[in-house]
Amino acid sequence: TVVAIPEYELAELKQDCTGGQKLWSVTVVFDENNPMNSVGGIQVYATLKNHGTVLKTVPDFDDLYKDEFYKEVVYYLASTNSAEQLEDVAFISDVTLSVDAKCLDDAVSKDSISSSSSSVSQPVAPVSAPAKVETPTAAPSTLAAAAKPEPAKTPAKSAPATGHAQQSSTLRVDSKRIDYLLNLISETVITKASFNQSATQLADMLVNFQTLDASFKEKVRKMFEQLPQYLDEIQNGVAVKDIKNNITQEFGDIANYFDSFETKFKDLNSKFHSSTQNLGRIAGELQEGVMKIRMVPISQIFDRFPRVVRDLQKDLHKKVTLQIEGEETELDKTVIDDLMDPIMHCVRNSVDHGIESPDKRKAAGKDETGTVLLKAANEGNMIIIDVVDDGGGIDVEKVKAKAVSKGLIHPNKVLSDQEAAQLIFMPGFSTAEKITNVSGRGVGLDVVKNMIDKLNGTVNVTTEKGKGSKFSIRLPLTLAIIQGLLVRVGREVYSIPIASVIESVRVKKSEINTIDNYEVLNVRNEVISVLRLSRLFNIKTNEEGEYCFVVIVGSQEKKIGIMVDNLIGEEDVVIKPLRDQFTQSPGIAGASILGDGSVSLIIDVNQLLELGVRQEKEARQENSLAD
Repeated sequence: TVVAIPEYELAELKQDCTGGQKLWSVTVVFDENNPMNSVGGIQVYATLKNHGTVLKTVPDFDDLYKDEFYKEVVYYLASTNSAEQLEDVAFISDVTLSVDAKCLDDAVSKDSISSSSSSVSQPVAPVSAPAKVETPTAAPSTLAAAAKPEPAKTPAKSAPATGHAQQSSTLRVDSKRIDYLLNLISETVITKASFNQSATQLADMLVNFQTLDASFKEKVRKMFEQLPQYLDEIQNGVAVKDIKNNITQEFGDIANYFDSFETKFKDLNSKFHSSTQNLGRIAGELQEGVMKIRMVPISQIFDRFPRVVRDLQKDLHKKVTLQIEGEETELDKTVIDDLMDPIMHCVRNSVDHGIESPDKRKAAGKDETGTVLLKAANEGNMIIIDVVDDGGGIDVEKVKAKAVSKGLIHPNKVLSDQEAAQLIFMPGFSTAEKITNVSGRGVGLDVVKNMIDKLNGTVNVTTEKGKGSKFSIRLPLTLAIIQGLLVRVGREVYSIPIASVIESVRVKKSEINTIDNYEVLNVRNEVISVLRLSRLFNIKTNEEGEYCFVVIVGSQEKKIGIMVDNLIGEEDVVIKPLRDQFTQSPGIAGASILGDGSVSLIIDVNQLLELGVRQEKEARQENSLAD
């Protein structure tokens, strides 16, 4: 049984609740007999964090990531949900026995909050630095909890490990990477000094220019004042040659007045351009260095699967060998935290549905022991994760029949084997003949699809009957910085992730046709639905132009055209999450600040695809009602 945490810790957790959130304790009891029980704690954490902020777990989050089973886990959560909602969210049917959510707001006294706040000012004892550098991202209250001494009334042995679950994002970084960043920082300081010097020279040159300009204007004024005198001298018979010599002698230097200034300005411009290029190089290397600090090896989750496969083969009475390749491949910490569930479902599917029983394998001339390969590799700025098995493959005819019986596809619809195999990612789809702890509930591969979509990735399955199947997951290395296509709609600028862009075309507005309230465009004999961003986001735009741009986004299976006014170009986009009332804005994944200081909203392509289909259906229903 888990011991309750001290009141002062509850007070500190309560201080982390913002925006109307309440502090909840969600106690989850797991099934000891389930072969997947060792990953239950992480599964519940992954679902709860989408409905609030998990401030702490007991046992500690780092312990949950170890290959151990905990009968009971308590999650301390800041959330606006009700107890019923949290209990429903935290209930994982295959591993969870019971869930109990309690609001702890009334359990936290004002005295404990004030005493907790005062603990922030207490000094923290110095700690000698280890060989590797740890960069914690926990809140200041976490540090206060570490510095706060235990109250005398609480026995030390009964107190759980202190620290919020946010410590799970603590990274262990090689000191060489820190040294590399420090070297870049020193170069930045040098470049900063160069810019400061250029700024000083520019200020001096401005004063010099103002002086020269005043002197130049004075000379020009004098020349115009003496023009009548020169005209009178010409009329009085003075030779033009003499007058010309006088003008040249007095005003001849006016043509070269700014020559020295121009030379100095060119030198300064060259120096400034060089400093700008140097700053760009350092910024790029700093970006790469910081990204490397956020990178952690995928072995953190791969190392959990040998036991998972071992437990599954015992439960399913199969012989399976797990091979792991590329476990040293690095991935962004924020991405890797959400990868556990998708890979888990793929591995379970391969062991349960893919690998045949020893008798069937022997009858097919195969080794009795099946093989599941878990592989990760980098490909450009993407990471590829493959789950490959040498089982019987996917019976596409059985999949088609099941999809027809469930009403997911029309009986007369013609599908290729590859398209039919993708049907297994549809919600509620399962070909299992009976429900077990491992399969048959119709919950699994649709979760994989949804999670990978949220990570801006793709998942595909390829299969060959009798030889096996392969699940391929493609993900961006990081979610912090993406390449975006900047587009303009009216006065607004939006960013569309390049990874989701298939192509962009410039078309006449007359080429966009309407079929059953669907706006469509024919691109190389392929009909693509068109969604107007101006209409979706209620933006005033110029409708008079003859041409417009359509950005085709999605995948080969599902495409949609986004109509915009202009294409601006490609740019690295730093994603800033939106808070409060903007968090639930449909079709918007976040925001970014452009070079000119303006804000550009980032399009969520997956949401936009769903939003476009829903909007078109509503328009069709309204039209049918009007008829």
